[in-house]
Amino acid sequence: MVNAARICTAIACLLVGVAAPTSAVAEPVSCAPAAATIAAAAVVRDEDWAEGLAYDARGDLWVSRVRRNEVVRYDPSGRVTATVAVPYPGAVKLGPGQQIYVTYGNFLTNLVPGATGGGVVRIDPEAAIPEAETFVSGLGMANGAAFDAAGNLFVADTSTGVIRIRPDGSLDTEWSDRAKHFGADGILVDGNALYVTLYLSPNGRILRIPLDDPAHATVVAELAAGPGAPPLPDDLAIGPDGLLYDATTSGRLVRINPADHSTCTILTGEPMTSLVVTPEREFLVGTASGNLLRVRPSD
Repeated sequence: MVNAARICTAIACLLVGVAAPTSAVAEPVSCAPAAATIAAAAVVRDEDWAEGLAYDARGDLWVSRVRRNEVVRYDPSGRVTATVAVPYPGAVKLGPGQQIYVTYGNFLTNLVPGATGGGVVRIDPEAAIPEAETFVSGLGMANGAAFDAAGNLFVADTSTGVIRIRPDGSLDTEWSDRAKHFGADGILVDGNALYVTLYLSPNGRILRIPLDDPAHATVVAELAAGPGAPPLPDDLAIGPDGLLYDATTSGRLVRINPADHSTCTILTGEPMTSLVVTPEREFLVGTASGNLLRVRPSD
């Protein structure tokens, strides 16, 4: 998801911007509510907006602070060990060569069709002073990111759709032209498929896109709207149970079963932007306030 300046987000924050997690909302399929605690509190609420989360090979956590134009590294004790300047950073992912890849240009002006202010940088986490190196430029609103087993990078460009980038940094335009989905946001690879959230869809749509046939996307789920707010599906992750989970800016963490298209909410609270599975097999969830939540799903 992009920052608070973008379309829909400010509305969502006003509608559901509460500080503490609460119980799950009613849906056709029910699941037990998760337990949540604040793992790291924002230093300056909203200014510390946590847009993307990833662990590197050493177990350090990288957090993109989109409103601060920086990506921050934390050691397991929570101490800040590096800060890297990146303009409007989005997703953070561990990629080939154990490098950290970060999308940039995740800002409203790049939502305009034809915008070229977005791209991808990579960071060597082993460097004495980590710096951002441009990997790809000329994209639009570069947002979510995911790698497949072959090292191809898929970027959810909210202005155009999904973009496939080869390991050498070249764009696979033929593939990308068959995966145009305006509003693409969260993205992950699972085997031979991509799962993609359409943030701007009124029904909170989540797509499944075959890697070898991107023109034939299917709908995996449509998220129910919370009380007084649109669904606003954001970042995705595969949970310890093998099911999909989606953090929504409407303030819900939703479990999705692709096999039967069912959804249920395990947590409600402040607007959620991103999530990653921790080494302890729990979730760490980023929020629009900047808080990082530790979420333990019920057994």
